[in-house]
Amino acid sequence: MENEKQLIFIDEKGNEVLCNILFTFDSEEFKKSYVLFSPVDSEDESGQIEVAAAAYVPGEDGAVGELFAIETDEEWELVEDMLSHFDEEFGDECECDECHCEECDDECECEEDDEEECCCCHHEKK
Repeated sequence: MENEKQLIFIDEKGNEVLCNILFTFDSEEFKKSYVLFSPVDSEDESGQIEVAAAAYVPGEDGAVGELFAIETDEEWELVEDMLSHFDEEFGDECECDECHCEECDDECECEEDDEEECCCCHHEKK
């Protein structure tokens, strides 16, 4: 792991790929934790990013530890549902590195500090 918002993924060719963690979640139904992540610099010309998912065993301090393949269609359905919900909730991704608004957890560094909502994600600022 690079930091708590990134992980290193070993691809099918054995290459190490630095990835940004989009989000993690736990499933009581499958008794597993899951992580959705995107390779750094995977954004294409239209702004779309490549998203990958894996089950994981938490490491030290709850960080993403060892990754495992998602095994069943039912698990993939759960992951796709969570990604869809994430997309609906946070689809307007903040363009600054950090954002402190009602919905986000980091401090906004946008230049438009006098606005009531974040200029990147359009959530109400705290």
